[in-house]
Amino acid sequence: MTRILLADDHTILRDGIRALLSADADLDVVGEASNGAEVLAILETTPADVVLMDVQMPVLDGFATMPELRSRFPEVRVLVLTMLDHENYVARMLEAGALGYVLKNAAISEITYAIRTVAAGNPFLCTEIGLSMLYKAVSHPTGPSITTDGMAISTGSDLTARELEVLKLIAEGMTNGEISDKLFTSKRTIETHRQNIIAKTQAKNTAALIKLAVSRGLIS
Repeated sequence: MTRILLADDHTILRDGIRALLSADADLDVVGEASNGAEVLAILETTPADVVLMDVQMPVLDGFATMPELRSRFPEVRVLVLTMLDHENYVARMLEAGALGYVLKNAAISEITYAIRTVAAGNPFLCTEIGLSMLYKAVSHPTGPSITTDGMAISTGSDLTARELEVLKLIAEGMTNGEISDKLFTSKRTIETHRQNIIAKTQAKNTAALIKLAVSRGLIS
């Protein structure tokens, strides 16, 4: 029996995963947490084999949780389940000690396989992440750079159509809330797009993002 602790700040997502995992007799959800601090507190009294954890969480996010978790509970395996698909996030979480990385759009069969793989002490990357990283390794993309305030940033040639749309609205001065209303999606989704844009372009401020949008012809 593999004991699992779910960590995600969305109750409805935790409920859904728990329901889906209940179909497997050898998988047992022993606890739920909405942030990293709760994960650490629960593990003090509730043994678990795998923590299925998001990166974006309040109070203590995945990045901040990993060092404490690895130090205090080295026997517990961590499988990341997130919307963040850029290799920078994958690399940071794996370097911090996570053993696997799965996107939330993965099939439940892939998620359960990932849980069993990580529980056995083996690394796992979901198919979408693996293929994306393989494609980039084979194609060796080297996009041009622009410089703003002495800082070089990528022109973001690998931005998705939705990320380009969000970038344009950011450059126009709109807040995450205003963008979510305009695009009829959640504020959390816009925050994820914004983090992906920052990771892909390596832009450190809004001015850099605006200059990028200008360079792409998104705004004049």
